This record gives sequence, structure tokens and C-alpha cells, in this order.
Amino acid sequence: MTNLTKDAIKRSFMKLLNLKPVSKITVKEIVEDCGINRNSFYYHFDDIPSLIEEILNEQADALMQESGKDVSIYTGILTAMDFALQNKTAMMHLYNSANRELFEHYLNRISSRTVSEYFEVYFTDEQICDEDKQAIVMYYKSLLVGFVIEWLGSGMKYDLSHQVQRLCELFEGTTETAVSRCRRK
Repeated sequence: MTNLTKDAIKRSFMKLLNLKPVSKITVKEIVEDCGINRNSFYYHFDDIPSLIEEILNEQADALMQESGKDVSIYTGILTAMDFALQNKTAMMHLYNSANRELFEHYLNRISSRTVSEYFEVYFTDEQICDEDKQAIVMYYKSLLVGFVIEWLGSGMKYDLSHQVQRLCELFEGTTETAVSRCRRK
């Protein structure tokens, strides 16, 4: 029963978040929307930021599991963007809220995992030191997070998937060049 209640709270919050900014959502509205009492909310969550954190962490875990073995930087970004596009208004509300730090942590986590998995799948046979691997992962993760933050900052007004696809085409081979330089070191 508690998982059903917890899921109802999350669904109600996301429903409300798609309608209005985080700062305008109250615990009272959430519990009224899902038909529970305040104590039930506080049994599961300390406050609205802890609710947001759990939703973002669950979404990050789901996206990471969903990517599976068919990993590429481009498909990883598209998977993450799919959730953002399905909840466009909610994402803008989170991005523009006092909880932006949680949202950015979510983006960093998704991007870091996508790049790390890509690197592990495509460069498993390469003898690269951990320091170089971490540097390459950090570089590409930072690029991905920067693209998404820029897109959100523009109000999601352009097609990020097209732009990322084009950038992947333009910079194809750069990872291989970096790996080659790691081997020469």
C-alpha cells in the first residue's frame, strides 16, 4: 500500500508541475490531488525538494537501465531528452526553480553514465590509464550537460536532437583521436 501511496504522490506532483512552477505547488495541493492526508505525504517525504530529488533519481536510474548495451552518446542523450520532452513544462519549471541544483545533478549523473558506458563499450580493448579515461568522460559529460542547459535556457525552442546529431557527425572520430593520444603517452 505504501508504494501505491508514494507513486500517487509522485504522479500528483508531476501533474501539478506540468501546470505551474515548483514555488506555486504546496503539499496541500499534492495530497488533495491524490486523495491522501498530509501525514501520508510526510511519512514518505520530508518536503517537496526531497520529493523532487527522489523523482529525478528514479528517472536517472530508469534511463540508465533503459540504455542497456546499445549505447552511444547520441542515443543516450535522446533517451534523456525523451523524458524532458514528455514533461517539457515540468522540466522548465524545475530548471527555473530554486531546486535547479537537483536538476543539474540529475543531468550530470545521466550524462556521466552515458559517456562512461559509451567509453566502456567502444574502447574495452584499449589500454588507457584511469586518469585519462576520467578526463575524457569529464570532457564529454560537460559538453552534454552544457548542450542541455543551453537548450533549457533558450526555453527548449529548437530541436536539440537534430543539433546533437549534427555535432556528433561533425566531431566523429575525435574520441578515437583522444584514445590514440592516450596510448602514445
